[in-house]
Amino acid sequence: MIYNPRAQFDLARRLRQSEGVPLAEVFSFLSGLYFRGKFTYARKFTNPPKTIPVVVVITSNCGLVPAETRVTVDQVRAFSGVPIDPRDSRYLGPLERDAALLGKVAGPRCRFVLLGSVGTKKYVEVLLSFFRERLLFPPAFVGRGDMSRGGLLLRCAAEDRELDYIPLAGAVRHGTRPPRLEPRRWGFSIFGGTTNT
Repeated sequence: MIYNPRAQFDLARRLRQSEGVPLAEVFSFLSGLYFRGKFTYARKFTNPPKTIPVVVVITSNCGLVPAETRVTVDQVRAFSGVPIDPRDSRYLGPLERDAALLGKVAGPRCRFVLLGSVGTKKYVEVLLSFFRERLLFPPAFVGRGDMSRGGLLLRCAAEDRELDYIPLAGAVRHGTRPPRLEPRRWGFSIFGGTTNT
């Protein structure tokens, strides 16, 4: 849909312009509830040193990119051309470069919270090799699928309730599926303003 040069919805039109669209907005469109939940939660509860971005996103070919970075449709196409596979140097090289830089600039006391899937080796092992015991995750993620994690994070942000975190190194990453979240209607937009419920 966003690649279609004749598409007239707002996001597609802005992506075709040279100034582009914030990466978080594009990924929220592409992955729906899952990314919206992660971004909304991260933006609400993060408290980074002034030397590093508030929220960074793992990309397939550009490493760790600040969520507010503006991208164009050509850059989004480039993302889809590289698999998220640690055996592919086009993915691994930029991720290692940025993880090393982020760890150095943030300083030894900064902790990093991973809101992605902790059950995959596509990026967990790479990030652990740089951040070690400073890489944390919410144990409430264990057993949840993408949409369930997204829904949980949106609820926590709306309720001003930050999750507990534990070190990812040595943690149990797989478990039984927790009960389903109760359906809920939302009355806010992650990019400002409110939405009808």
